[in-house]
Amino acid sequence: MTAYRDIGVDRKGHIGIIEIRRPPNNFFDRDLIAEIADAAEAFDREPEIRVVVLCAQGKNFCAGADLANRPDTGTASEKGGGLRKHLYKEGIRLFRTRKPIVAAVQGAAIGGGLGLALSADFRVTCAEARFSANFTRMNFHPGFGLTATLPRLVGKQKAALLFYTGRRVPGDEAVAIGMADKLVPMEELREATIAFAEDIAISGPLALMATRETVRRGLAEEVEAATERELVEQDWLRATADFKEGVKAMNERRAPDFKGR
Repeated sequence: MTAYRDIGVDRKGHIGIIEIRRPPNNFFDRDLIAEIADAAEAFDREPEIRVVVLCAQGKNFCAGADLANRPDTGTASEKGGGLRKHLYKEGIRLFRTRKPIVAAVQGAAIGGGLGLALSADFRVTCAEARFSANFTRMNFHPGFGLTATLPRLVGKQKAALLFYTGRRVPGDEAVAIGMADKLVPMEELREATIAFAEDIAISGPLALMATRETVRRGLAEEVEAATERELVEQDWLRATADFKEGVKAMNERRAPDFKGR
């Protein structure tokens, strides 16, 4: 059995469970996304597993990158040497897996954390959750394929407004606009997400994978193309004074004072 550093892996009947274990905020980087993708691909190779649940310890599902302490997270330079892949390339692996993924989203799913949540087929959430593509609030460009995935769920017009404003969407509104699929009490989130997955797992496993392939056909390629564009825009924006001000303002919980440079 594979040993993971930042995730836990479990099984419950036909359900495979991947739990992010970087509480309380579950900040992501390339290594975390690679482990999640490794686990999802491993479940693809287990015939008895039919649906995967992606969940997280702590108060937040995933608060994105820890830009206060690791501002270079997600840069091209972070790629490093050898065959290591940029975190967006690791994320694309999730879109290429064969079995449905259901995410249990509590607390924050913000920035790249929202991108991770939207890589799943479905999201079960609670009223206390906060979904936000907050990139422009930091003078940054959306990433993790969100420019492809978010418009698919909520439509181009709503997606554009969420990108341009970066505002936070509570769990009930996320369900209402189609960003999430089911609202449950926070204390029941994990159990309800597994039950949601079990309802899918009753279906014929071969037909389930075949239908998912048809429904999601072209999505991985669309996300891959989107991330290429996103990364180019992120890399030059990261070098601006306004990005530094945006991150500083976010950490100080104040409105940013952008200068357009």
